[in-house]
This record gives sequence, structure tokens and C-alpha cells, in this order.
Amino acid sequence: MRKMMIAAAIAAATATAPALAQVNLDLSQGLVNVTVTDVSVLNNFLNNDQIAALNNLNVPVTVQVPIGIAANVCGVSAAVLGKAGSAAACDAKSGSNALAKAVSQQVLNQKK
Repeated sequence: MRKMMIAAAIAAATATAPALAQVNLDLSQGLVNVTVTDVSVLNNFLNNDQIAALNNLNVPVTVQVPIGIAANVCGVSAAVLGKAGSAAACDAKSGSNALAKAVSQQVLNQKK
């Protein structure tokens, strides 16, 4: 009986996993322009060479990221950013791996 209950719980948890993944991966809400004026917010997310390259650029730098990432690093709700539509923009107050990846791809790779 106990094995059947455990198997049923595992099956139920597994059945809901794809739905959760779809919600987390939905980027259809659009992109937000995030301005990074203080590159030190990326210190824990980029290597020393990347930080040095950013310091050599004219700051601020602006990158486009999905609305959820922008809300996270700017400290603004996604609902507020969503209401701004295609004009959505904010200033990064903190860093994240996703913001660092966007900076690396959109700013540092263009520099080469």
C-alpha cells in the first residue's frame, strides 16, 4: 500500500513538471531595455577580463532582456514593465547570471 502511494505521488509530481517548465520558459511577454550604469553589479557574474572590458567602455550600457529578468535586476514588478509595452526600460540595481549573459552577448561580443 505504501509503495503504491509513493508511486502515485511521484506520478503526480512528474505529470505537473512540463506545465511548470512551460510557464518558466515563456518569453513571449517581450523584451525590456535594461541600462547598467554601475558595472560592479556584475562583479560576481562575469570574469575579471569581462569586467575590465566593460570598464573600458563608455557606461552606461544597455541590453535587452526578457521582462522577468528585467523585473528581477531592476527591482520593478513585471506588471509595471509590461504596461510600458515596447517602451519598457529600467536601470539595473543588481546583477544576475542572465543579465551578465546578455551583457556578454550583446555588448562584449560586439566589441571584438
